[in-house]
Amino acid sequence: MQGIKKQHLPQKTCVACGRPFSWRKKWERHWDEVKYCSDKCRRNKGNPDSD
Repeated sequence: MQGIKKQHLPQKTCVACGRPFSWRKKWERHWDEVKYCSDKCRRNKGNPDSD
């Protein structure tokens, strides 16, 4: 991922809130397994109405 500008980072859609999110360095080794944009969405995965 070296040399990639921010606007060209891979994106996914959060399965909990439906918002798009971009690749982060901390997800580098397991990007294919990332489903949620944040810890809050991961905790509320069964209840999409709780914000």
